[in-house]
Amino acid sequence: MISDDFGARLRQEGLEAGSWSNGPLDRYSPHAHDYDKVLVCESGSIRFGLPDRGVTIDLEAGDRLDLPAGTRHDAVVGREGVTCLEAHLPAGSLEELRRHAAGTW
Repeated sequence: MISDDFGARLRQEGLEAGSWSNGPLDRYSPHAHDYDKVLVCESGSIRFGLPDRGVTIDLEAGDRLDLPAGTRHDAVVGREGVTCLEAHLPAGSLEELRRHAAGTW
């Protein structure tokens, strides 16, 4: 179920988000998408690795990640699992990769 709070914020930006969840310590191998993606961590936590940049980005409840198309990333879910909201946009819609801390977007 989409959080009324985070989902409403995304809808105010014209974004329609779907929800997904993963169990503790689930992993995603490095991959990229041909669309821009906005991710909001609704509960739990997840760490995104950016192997081409040599950095990681941690998301906890309320944090947001704007991920431009073509950005290779992997992910490891935190110990309590994770539920995220995810919206897709046409490639080129996002200006840059950006993490927004909870309460700042």
